[in-house]
Amino acid sequence: MDRYHWGMSPRRPKDDRAPSQVDVARLAGVSTQTVSRVMSGQDNVRPETARRVLAAVEELGYRVHAAAASLASGRTRVLGVIVVSTDRYSSAALGVGIQQAAAANGYTVTTAAVADHASDDAFLEAFDRLERQGAEGIILGVPIALDTPAMRARTERTPATRSERTSLEEDAPLAVDQRAIARLAVEHLLDLGHETVWHVSGDDYWTETQQRSEAWEQTLRERGIVPPPVIPADWTPESGYRAGRTIAAIPEATAVFVSSDEMAFGLIRALHEAGRSVPEDISVVSVDDIALAAYASPALTTVRQPFEAMGRAAALRLITQIEGHDPVGEMPSTDPQLIVRSSTAPPRVTR
Repeated sequence: MDRYHWGMSPRRPKDDRAPSQVDVARLAGVSTQTVSRVMSGQDNVRPETARRVLAAVEELGYRVHAAAASLASGRTRVLGVIVVSTDRYSSAALGVGIQQAAAANGYTVTTAAVADHASDDAFLEAFDRLERQGAEGIILGVPIALDTPAMRARTERTPATRSERTSLEEDAPLAVDQRAIARLAVEHLLDLGHETVWHVSGDDYWTETQQRSEAWEQTLRERGIVPPPVIPADWTPESGYRAGRTIAAIPEATAVFVSSDEMAFGLIRALHEAGRSVPEDISVVSVDDIALAAYASPALTTVRQPFEAMGRAAALRLITQIEGHDPVGEMPSTDPQLIVRSSTAPPRVTR
């Protein structure tokens, strides 16, 4: 008879001490060596046996002591992430996705933050710091020059990937098609009947800014429209507010593509203060679809970026490099999606 008792309530040791590996082995009907192999992620255990062990772990509430497991296996099962020190929604959502994929595969995550527009030396120090903390692989969540000898030496000794591209190669595809984001936004506004679309860009430090601006211009030219000047900003609501004051002073402006929701909040505030209504006078499309976008006034039409999916995808790519085989979890879709709400409408008919 199978010694594992399915459906029973959790059985803790009689003295109410924390459950041990011996308790897991006894409940699952296996040796402690088998429990150790399953908990360390080794693949030389039959799937049926591994399922019994994991079910026993769950029933008993057994938890592996990370330091002891690291000493026993010679591995840390830690992923490192280099991020920009910021309160932007995108960074937080990306981190959630990384954490989800890491946890599903038995990894923990540690981060090293650098300042926006940090020097190359700051990136190198962040990479080194994560290595010293035992990271088995590192996700680069910021724009980093990868073609320097110093960075190449690091990525050759420690597995690494980028969150915004599918590999470390400079010409690797972007994880999310930024050109498609701009095209979705601009075509939506043109299809509503607007004669042109103004553009409030993000910080030029980021690849996303450059690619969206290029696609905005290309989409207009394909429709035979000469693009108006780009209005530069830096992702913050304050910069969006300043851009909004500029747009409000352009009587012929009826539609604007803003490169982030947070900038759009500032822009709409400035338009409102100037007596320009959204969408009656000016239609606004932004990017990201953060949680507040649906509750803005008016609710934002925006192009959704799947930040959590980007994070999961980056973590899964990195774990594949480390493990040498497919990790737990399917590679998520990272296609952008236009979410139409109340901030866009056909242009006002003038008589």
